[in-house]
Amino acid sequence: MTLRAPRLAARLWVRRARGALLARALVALAAPWLASGAAQAAEGVVSAEYGDETTRYAHGVLGDAIEYGSLTIVTDRGRRLRIVLPEHSVFEDLAPRVADLDGDGAAEVVVVESHRDLGGQLAIYGPEGKIAATPHIGRTNRWLAPIGAADFDRDGAVEIGYIDRPHLAKTLLLWRYEDRALTQVAAMPGVTNHRIGEDFISGGVRDCAGALEMVVAEANWSGTVAVRFEGGRLSRQALPYPATPAGFADALSCTP
Repeated sequence: MTLRAPRLAARLWVRRARGALLARALVALAAPWLASGAAQAAEGVVSAEYGDETTRYAHGVLGDAIEYGSLTIVTDRGRRLRIVLPEHSVFEDLAPRVADLDGDGAAEVVVVESHRDLGGQLAIYGPEGKIAATPHIGRTNRWLAPIGAADFDRDGAVEIGYIDRPHLAKTLLLWRYEDRALTQVAAMPGVTNHRIGEDFISGGVRDCAGALEMVVAEANWSGTVAVRFEGGRLSRQALPYPATPAGFADALSCTP
Protein backbone atom coordinates (compact mmCIF):
# COMPACT_ATOMS: atom_id res chain seq x y z
CA MET A 1 0.00 0.00 0.00
CA THR A 2 1.33 3.46 -0.88
CA LEU A 3 2.07 5.66 2.10
CA ARG A 4 0.12 8.90 2.23
CA ALA A 5 1.89 12.23 2.05
CA PRO A 6 2.58 13.90 5.43
CA ARG A 7 -0.33 15.89 6.82
CA LEU A 8 -0.52 18.59 9.47
CA ALA A 9 -2.17 17.54 12.70
CA ALA A 10 -4.09 19.91 14.94
CA ARG A 11 -2.55 21.79 17.82
CA LEU A 12 -3.70 19.39 20.48
CA TRP A 13 -1.02 18.16 22.75
CA VAL A 14 1.50 18.71 19.96
CA ARG A 15 1.60 19.75 16.30
CA ARG A 16 3.00 16.94 14.16
CA ALA A 17 2.26 15.02 10.96
CA ARG A 18 -0.57 12.50 10.87
CA GLY A 19 0.80 9.16 12.05
CA ALA A 20 4.27 10.56 12.76
CA LEU A 21 6.42 9.52 15.70
CA LEU A 22 5.76 11.61 18.81
CA ALA A 23 9.07 11.64 20.64
CA ARG A 24 8.59 12.46 24.31
CA ALA A 25 5.58 14.60 23.48
CA LEU A 26 3.55 16.02 26.37
CA VAL A 27 0.44 18.15 26.61
CA ALA A 28 0.94 21.45 24.79
CA LEU A 29 0.75 23.22 28.13
CA ALA A 30 3.35 23.10 30.88
CA ALA A 31 0.34 22.43 33.08
CA PRO A 32 0.70 22.20 36.87
CA TRP A 33 -0.59 18.63 36.97
CA LEU A 34 2.52 17.33 35.21
CA ALA A 35 4.68 15.52 37.74
CA SER A 36 8.15 16.79 38.56
CA GLY A 37 10.65 14.52 40.18
CA ALA A 38 8.14 11.71 40.65
CA ALA A 39 9.50 8.29 41.46
CA GLN A 40 9.93 6.25 38.30
CA ALA A 41 8.23 3.13 39.65
CA ALA A 42 5.73 2.74 36.81
CA GLU A 43 6.78 2.08 33.23
CA GLY A 44 5.78 4.96 30.98
CA VAL A 45 5.58 5.78 27.29
CA VAL A 46 8.15 8.05 25.67
CA SER A 47 6.97 7.85 22.04
CA ALA A 48 4.20 6.35 19.93
CA GLU A 49 3.25 5.97 16.28
CA TYR A 50 0.48 4.42 14.22
CA GLY A 51 1.16 1.71 11.64
CA ASP A 52 -0.45 -0.87 9.36
CA GLU A 53 -2.35 1.50 7.10
CA THR A 54 -5.71 0.04 6.12
CA THR A 55 -8.84 0.89 4.12
CA ARG A 56 -11.09 -1.52 6.01
CA TYR A 57 -13.03 1.36 7.64
CA ALA A 58 -14.34 3.41 4.72
CA HIS A 59 -15.29 6.64 6.47
CA GLY A 60 -12.78 9.10 5.03
CA VAL A 61 -13.58 11.90 7.45
CA LEU A 62 -9.93 13.03 7.56
CA GLY A 63 -9.58 13.41 3.80
CA ASP A 64 -8.92 9.85 2.66
CA ALA A 65 -10.04 6.28 3.40
CA ILE A 66 -6.75 5.23 4.98
CA GLU A 67 -6.68 4.60 8.73
CA TYR A 68 -4.37 2.56 11.00
CA GLY A 69 -4.49 -0.97 12.36
CA SER A 70 -1.72 -0.83 14.94
CA LEU A 71 -0.06 1.33 17.59
CA THR A 72 3.63 1.00 18.44
CA ILE A 73 4.90 2.50 21.68
CA VAL A 74 8.40 2.84 23.11
CA THR A 75 8.70 2.86 26.89
CA ASP A 76 11.12 4.57 29.23
CA ARG A 77 12.63 1.14 29.90
CA GLY A 78 13.55 0.74 26.25
CA ARG A 79 10.80 -1.69 25.36
CA ARG A 80 9.10 -1.42 21.96
CA LEU A 81 5.54 -2.76 22.04
CA ARG A 82 3.11 -3.19 19.13
CA ILE A 83 -0.63 -3.25 19.73
CA VAL A 84 -2.68 -4.65 16.82
CA LEU A 85 -6.40 -3.95 16.64
CA PRO A 86 -8.93 -6.62 15.62
CA GLU A 87 -10.34 -6.42 12.09
CA HIS A 88 -13.46 -4.59 13.27
CA SER A 89 -11.53 -1.58 14.59
CA VAL A 90 -9.04 1.09 13.44
CA PHE A 91 -7.24 4.11 14.81
CA GLU A 92 -9.17 6.89 13.01
CA ASP A 93 -6.83 9.64 14.02
CA LEU A 94 -4.10 12.12 13.14
CA ALA A 95 -1.38 11.00 15.55
CA PRO A 96 -1.16 9.42 19.01
CA ARG A 97 -0.74 11.88 21.89
CA VAL A 98 1.77 11.05 24.63
CA ALA A 99 1.16 12.67 28.03
CA ASP A 100 1.43 11.92 31.74
CA LEU A 101 -2.28 12.07 32.57
CA ASP A 102 -2.11 11.18 36.26
CA GLY A 103 1.10 12.90 37.36
CA ASP A 104 2.93 9.72 38.35
CA GLY A 105 5.89 10.39 36.07
CA ALA A 106 4.86 7.65 33.61
CA ALA A 107 3.15 8.88 30.44
CA GLU A 108 0.18 7.31 28.68
CA VAL A 109 -1.06 7.50 25.06
CA VAL A 110 -4.37 9.09 24.02
CA VAL A 111 -5.92 7.92 20.72
CA VAL A 112 -9.15 7.92 18.73
CA GLU A 113 -10.30 4.37 18.02
CA SER A 114 -13.26 3.49 15.80
CA HIS A 115 -15.31 0.29 15.65
CA ARG A 116 -16.85 -0.92 12.38
CA ASP A 117 -20.37 -0.98 13.84
CA LEU A 118 -20.17 1.31 16.88
CA GLY A 119 -18.15 4.33 15.70
CA GLY A 120 -15.50 6.25 17.58
CA GLN A 121 -14.27 6.36 21.14
CA LEU A 122 -11.43 8.11 22.95
CA ALA A 123 -9.03 5.55 24.44
CA ILE A 124 -5.96 5.61 26.69
CA TYR A 125 -3.17 3.07 26.25
CA GLY A 126 -0.08 2.20 28.24
CA PRO A 127 2.63 -0.46 28.13
CA GLU A 128 0.05 -2.95 29.42
CA GLY A 129 -2.47 -2.20 26.65
CA LYS A 130 -5.76 -0.33 26.81
CA ILE A 131 -6.25 1.32 30.20
CA ALA A 132 -9.53 3.19 29.78
CA ALA A 133 -11.94 4.37 27.10
CA THR A 134 -15.11 6.37 26.63
CA PRO A 135 -18.15 4.52 25.30
CA HIS A 136 -18.36 4.21 21.52
CA ILE A 137 -20.61 6.85 19.96
CA GLY A 138 -22.98 4.06 18.95
CA ARG A 139 -23.03 3.64 15.18
CA THR A 140 -20.63 3.33 12.28
CA ASN A 141 -19.02 6.42 10.71
CA ARG A 142 -19.53 8.55 13.80
CA TRP A 143 -16.32 10.22 14.97
CA LEU A 144 -14.90 12.48 17.66
CA ALA A 145 -12.18 15.14 17.43
CA PRO A 146 -9.90 15.67 20.47
CA ILE A 147 -9.21 19.19 21.75
CA GLY A 148 -6.64 18.68 24.51
CA ALA A 149 -6.02 17.81 28.14
CA ALA A 150 -5.25 19.76 31.30
CA ASP A 151 -6.38 20.13 34.90
CA PHE A 152 -8.89 22.77 33.84
CA ASP A 153 -10.51 23.23 37.26
CA ARG A 154 -7.23 22.93 39.23
CA ASP A 155 -8.49 20.10 41.43
CA GLY A 156 -5.51 17.79 40.83
CA ALA A 157 -7.12 15.54 38.20
CA VAL A 158 -6.76 15.91 34.43
CA GLU A 159 -9.72 16.45 32.13
CA ILE A 160 -9.68 15.55 28.43
CA GLY A 161 -11.92 17.44 26.02
CA TYR A 162 -13.20 16.42 22.60
CA ILE A 163 -15.98 17.33 20.19
CA ASP A 164 -18.54 14.56 19.84
CA ARG A 165 -19.49 14.30 16.13
CA PRO A 166 -18.03 17.67 15.06
CA HIS A 167 -20.12 17.62 11.86
CA LEU A 168 -23.41 16.52 13.44
CA ALA A 169 -23.88 16.76 17.22
CA LYS A 170 -21.21 19.50 17.60
CA THR A 171 -21.03 18.94 21.35
CA LEU A 172 -17.99 19.40 23.59
CA LEU A 173 -17.63 16.55 26.07
CA LEU A 174 -15.22 16.73 28.99
CA TRP A 175 -13.95 13.56 30.70
CA ARG A 176 -11.93 13.32 33.92
CA TYR A 177 -9.11 10.76 34.04
CA GLU A 178 -8.72 9.48 37.58
CA ASP A 179 -7.88 6.11 39.12
CA ARG A 180 -7.22 4.73 35.63
CA ALA A 181 -10.80 5.43 34.53
CA LEU A 182 -12.61 8.06 32.45
CA THR A 183 -15.73 9.79 33.81
CA GLN A 184 -17.75 12.35 31.90
CA VAL A 185 -18.01 15.56 33.94
CA ALA A 186 -19.52 18.14 31.57
CA ALA A 187 -21.02 18.77 28.13
CA MET A 188 -21.65 21.85 25.97
CA PRO A 189 -23.50 21.90 22.62
CA GLY A 190 -23.00 24.39 19.83
CA VAL A 191 -19.25 24.16 19.13
CA THR A 192 -16.99 22.25 16.74
CA ASN A 193 -13.37 21.86 15.66
CA HIS A 194 -13.38 19.96 12.35
CA ARG A 195 -14.90 20.06 8.86
CA ILE A 196 -15.43 16.88 6.84
CA GLY A 197 -12.42 16.09 4.70
CA GLU A 198 -9.90 18.32 6.50
CA ASP A 199 -6.66 16.56 7.43
CA PHE A 200 -6.28 18.63 10.60
CA ILE A 201 -8.27 19.51 13.72
CA SER A 202 -8.70 23.18 14.59
CA GLY A 203 -8.18 24.78 17.99
CA GLY A 204 -6.64 23.29 21.11
CA VAL A 205 -5.83 24.28 24.69
CA ARG A 206 -4.32 27.58 25.79
CA ASP A 207 -3.04 29.12 29.01
CA CYS A 208 -3.56 32.87 28.95
CA ALA A 209 -2.49 34.57 32.19
CA GLY A 210 -3.06 31.36 34.14
CA ALA A 211 -6.52 30.64 32.72
CA LEU A 212 -6.72 27.20 31.10
CA GLU A 213 -9.17 27.24 28.21
CA MET A 214 -10.22 25.11 25.25
CA VAL A 215 -10.35 27.01 21.95
CA VAL A 216 -12.96 25.78 19.45
CA ALA A 217 -15.23 27.17 16.72
CA GLU A 218 -18.85 28.22 16.80
CA ALA A 219 -21.04 25.44 15.40
CA ASN A 220 -21.52 27.42 12.15
CA TRP A 221 -17.84 28.46 11.95
CA SER A 222 -18.77 32.13 12.37
CA GLY A 223 -16.04 32.68 14.96
CA THR A 224 -13.91 31.21 17.73
CA VAL A 225 -14.83 30.45 21.33
CA ALA A 226 -12.89 29.98 24.57
CA VAL A 227 -14.37 27.38 26.94
CA ARG A 228 -13.50 27.12 30.65
CA PHE A 229 -14.34 24.44 33.20
CA GLU A 230 -14.92 25.88 36.67
CA GLY A 231 -17.13 24.79 39.55
CA GLY A 232 -18.19 21.68 37.68
CA ARG A 233 -19.58 23.69 34.76
CA LEU A 234 -18.45 24.66 31.28
CA SER A 235 -18.72 28.32 30.29
CA ARG A 236 -17.99 29.96 26.95
CA GLN A 237 -16.79 33.34 25.76
CA ALA A 238 -16.67 34.57 22.17
CA LEU A 239 -13.17 35.48 20.98
CA PRO A 240 -12.28 38.28 18.51
CA TYR A 241 -10.68 35.88 16.04
CA PRO A 242 -12.10 34.30 12.87
CA ALA A 243 -12.44 30.52 12.66
CA THR A 244 -9.49 30.27 10.26
CA PRO A 245 -6.02 28.75 10.71
CA ALA A 246 -4.59 32.22 11.37
CA GLY A 247 -7.43 33.06 13.76
CA PHE A 248 -6.94 29.88 15.76
CA ALA A 249 -3.19 30.50 15.89
CA ASP A 250 -3.78 33.98 17.32
CA ALA A 251 -6.28 32.65 19.85
CA LEU A 252 -3.96 29.90 21.03
CA SER A 253 -1.03 32.31 21.39
CA CYS A 254 -3.14 34.72 23.47
CA THR A 255 -2.65 37.50 20.93
CA PRO A 256 -4.47 40.64 22.12
